[in-house]
Amino acid sequence: MVFQELKGKVAVITGGSMGIGSAIAKRFAEEGMKVVINYHSHPEAAQELVELLKETGGEGIAVQADVSSEADVQKLVDTAVEHFGGIDVWVNNAGMENKHNTHELPLEDWKRVIDVNLTGVFIGAKAALNYFVTNNKKGNIINTSSVHEQIPWPTFAHYAASKGGVKLFTETVAMEYAARDIRVNSIGPGAINTPINAKKFADPKQLEATTSMVPMQRIGDPSEVAAAAAWLASDESSYVTGITLFVDGGMTLYPAFQDGKG
Repeated sequence: MVFQELKGKVAVITGGSMGIGSAIAKRFAEEGMKVVINYHSHPEAAQELVELLKETGGEGIAVQADVSSEADVQKLVDTAVEHFGGIDVWVNNAGMENKHNTHELPLEDWKRVIDVNLTGVFIGAKAALNYFVTNNKKGNIINTSSVHEQIPWPTFAHYAASKGGVKLFTETVAMEYAARDIRVNSIGPGAINTPINAKKFADPKQLEATTSMVPMQRIGDPSEVAAAAAWLASDESSYVTGITLFVDGGMTLYPAFQDGKG
């Protein structure tokens, strides 16, 4: 336990059953937090995670919900209040991506990525804000963005657009609610060793290509993103709002210019 003030606090994590969401849930449990783990289509993974949290001193409950549905997201709020007595931290982590040349990108794929990655952040943040404001309570919202809120990503235009939207949404809402002591920040992961990337990184050529874009010359671990989330959730970051904290090994530093090239 690093941040003693987090013990007993309650967090809701969307997309919490796998990858970065799972790592954040585990870290929050290590800090003694109670966690509502949202999953969309992996109930077994979510339930396994709940059992693991208990072993590490935390408490958890798994809830199925589609983050693009206000009614489903309200279930997450109601579950947190009913089972754990309230909400202190809300993590909008659910996200998705798929690859298309932009001129061939189906409208339905565009809409689904925007629905989950951007509208889902809005709906989750709105639900958390309503809880914090109604209960006159300070609060903390953490959005999972990406290095691609800053770095263009050809053939992933819908994903990059969604994360660019998350950036300005985070900054705008942080400004709007700062006087209420509600902090809103984002984390921008770079190349992280998650299940969604497992196939890509299993290919030595693709692994080498990705690693070459990272000045630290390695792929990140989900636990490193979770550490950033724990810090943002803690009182150690009490004067921090409206930022994107990049956890990317320097990927956003234009690594093509490393060693004085150019």
